[in-house]
Amino acid sequence: MSTPALLATTGHGIVRAARWSGEDKWQVEVTLADKDVRCLAADPTKPLTVYAGTQGEGVFRSDDAGQTWRASGLTGHIVKSLAVSRVASGTVYAGTKPAKIFVSRDGGITWRELESFRKISSRWFWFSPAEKPFSAYVQGLALSPTDSGVVIAGIEAGAVVRSSDGGKTWSGHRSGALRDCHSLVFHASNGEWVYEGGGTGAGVSVSRDAGATWRQPRGGLDRHYGWAVAADCDHPEVWYASISPSPMKAHSRANAQAAIYRATGGADWKKLTGGLPQPLDAMPYALLTDPTISGHIYAGLSNGHVWHSADYGDTWNRLAIDFPAVNTMSLLKL
Repeated sequence: MSTPALLATTGHGIVRAARWSGEDKWQVEVTLADKDVRCLAADPTKPLTVYAGTQGEGVFRSDDAGQTWRASGLTGHIVKSLAVSRVASGTVYAGTKPAKIFVSRDGGITWRELESFRKISSRWFWFSPAEKPFSAYVQGLALSPTDSGVVIAGIEAGAVVRSSDGGKTWSGHRSGALRDCHSLVFHASNGEWVYEGGGTGAGVSVSRDAGATWRQPRGGLDRHYGWAVAADCDHPEVWYASISPSPMKAHSRANAQAAIYRATGGADWKKLTGGLPQPLDAMPYALLTDPTISGHIYAGLSNGHVWHSADYGDTWNRLAIDFPAVNTMSLLKL
């Protein structure tokens, strides 16, 4: 049976936690300690391969589940988002600040910019107040698990745009999606379902036609500043979101007043308790579902705590891991 490894960005490198087979013990180590890592993306076709995007030092690649790393292009760029294709071997997309998108077709050896992304007419209105300088950046990237041409990009405080031809051409903002995009995720195997967490509207949006149209299900939500989203590997209609009342609370040191919610089909959102602190003082910046086992979900909190549920979020246990912090997180199966 495979065992999980969790990689978390902390603002100072990556912290890696691997569970000992058959035991509830985790070996924790710091890697890429001298890098400001901003994002992670695991290769869904190669269990040990993962990519990391950094602040000004481009992309790094690991082929041993995050134990060792090597430079993998885009040096000098601020890489804010990464996505690896399930259907086009070796294809990796990178979103940067300022807002550009690059693609590699050879696992990060060479890259080229998708210049058509610069021609989206509404980009002149994209403006991010989140960090200086206040230029827009690509916060989310999602690739279809069934169609190599479908790419969804989310710009924080900007738009959600779509390409159906691998980035040769792009749509404008997709109606119903959240302009203040924080996360974008395709379902692991169903190419029709795409999920978004964001800071406008309902805080969540979902597409059931590969990102062409979107809606914002609000029923059951008492908070509306969304961040992370994830979906069950076997049931695309079962998905999760972390939501806080406001950006000030979400990004506060210990007053996030956040909660994790679950949507099932067309039913209203359900706030998940079952052992989780109520409310969560630390924001769940990362939600991850197991790609092979239905019902399993991990939540990484800004204070470094990691929680796990094996029953679709009905009950939770805090894992024996103490990360310094969690900004983003990736799950690998060893």
